[in-house]
Amino acid sequence: MKLEPVSVEDLEKGIGLEVGVSPWREVTQSMIDQFADATDDHQFIHVDPVRAAETPFGGTIAHGFLTLSLLSALFFESVRPVKGERVGVNHGFDQVRFVTPVKSGARIRGRFTLAELRIRPSGWINIAHDVVLEVEGSAKPAMTARWLTLLGPDTAEG
Repeated sequence: MKLEPVSVEDLEKGIGLEVGVSPWREVTQSMIDQFADATDDHQFIHVDPVRAAETPFGGTIAHGFLTLSLLSALFFESVRPVKGERVGVNHGFDQVRFVTPVKSGARIRGRFTLAELRIRPSGWINIAHDVVLEVEGSAKPAMTARWLTLLGPDTAEG
């Protein structure tokens, strides 16, 4: 489903409001294993279901950085793009907290609240979203963070 773009002026009206909730997405053992291979992080709690079953988690859990990396996909599925923006770049995170582990097979979704928006004289836009990554059936979120991005205008040269 393609989301309709929003103007910068309308976006500014959304400061403090939830601007998107993604669909649920399953975190599979295959995803966890592929992330382990990509990052060379093969700690047993992520990749060894037999050994991980003996831990308080009762099975394997996703890497925290895997859950963090899924934010991009969840964001693009649920938050309207900005009209006239050519490029968006990740500017970092503030206050990232991994609250609850994501077990293999669990479903997660992202909730995005527009926290701040500042237009630079250059036309670039600083945006901050407060993010809550929910785990289906859990009272506590998997993760919370403030996500910082920069959006460049159509006329940006680099």
